[in-house]
Amino acid sequence: MSELRPYAEPLSGVPLDQFPQSPLLPKGCQILEGLADDDLYQVEFREMTYVTRTLEDGSACPRSLYVLIPSSKDPIKASYGKDGYPCVVFCQGSGWRTQHIYGHFADHVRLAERGFVVASVQYRESSLAPFPAQMQDFKTAVRFLRAHADELHIDPARMAAWGDSSGAHTVLMASFTAEGPATISVEGETIALDTPIYADQMASVSCVVDWYGPTALDQMNCIPSAQDHNRPESPEGAVLGQRVVREHPEWSAAASPLSYVVPASERTMPPTLIMHGGRDQIVNFEQSVLLYEALRSAGQEVEFYKLPDAHHGSGGFRCAAALDMVEAFLRKHLVP
Repeated sequence: MSELRPYAEPLSGVPLDQFPQSPLLPKGCQILEGLADDDLYQVEFREMTYVTRTLEDGSACPRSLYVLIPSSKDPIKASYGKDGYPCVVFCQGSGWRTQHIYGHFADHVRLAERGFVVASVQYRESSLAPFPAQMQDFKTAVRFLRAHADELHIDPARMAAWGDSSGAHTVLMASFTAEGPATISVEGETIALDTPIYADQMASVSCVVDWYGPTALDQMNCIPSAQDHNRPESPEGAVLGQRVVREHPEWSAAASPLSYVVPASERTMPPTLIMHGGRDQIVNFEQSVLLYEALRSAGQEVEFYKLPDAHHGSGGFRCAAALDMVEAFLRKHLVP
């Protein structure tokens, strides 16, 4: 049995930077000199219901938000936390079907570690409700986050939208119409682009990140693809309510972000970052070219990056450089 050593009184109340350093240095132990203070936030996770919709059959359909919050427990890094953190509202692509909501979760954690609240939106999939349900849900989620900004440590004046594939389509649609008409007419049918839930809050965002999103549904079959985008059973046909896409130009236009680009003289749209792979086998690269050229012609602020050999969400999007570009764009528009 080892010798019982003297009892040491606790050093309660001693500031961390004055707490005594251990003098011990056993043989073979190496010293790491010159380390900076911790520069990453701790991250908290919350799952919460932001809305419960009623489906056509009368059943309840709760939709969730998955929120990552930089922890304010570390006062050394609470640099934006005192007035709320900038918030990125993300929509995971799924062909408008059931989302694999954690598809980009690793990227979201990295952003949260760097000082952003990141909230992933679960939308109603097309089998439950077709267009415009997805953009309605996204707008409601943005409003919910603003309504709960204090609880979630969000600065409601600094919010961005980001999505990939059909999620990018959803955030473009929601962001481009946030200040537009509440309803439109399609083939004689009145379509509500929004819902009145949390109507006292804005649905607009400061900037948008579009990763390889569809922008003109009726033109997706104009360039070879690994899918047929025209059939009613296709993702595009299903989100249009099981319609043949090219036989319903009004519906296709109504559900295409390209239709909502307006001249800067009429209204300033949120700055948009577009990133798209040159070998995208699902959403052809031309879809982003169409949106980019329309935004430029309208005098709106847009940045466009082609990842020459990237596929649909791989071959370049799963790398630190891609996330760094997104973060730089977000900081440019959200962090003073």
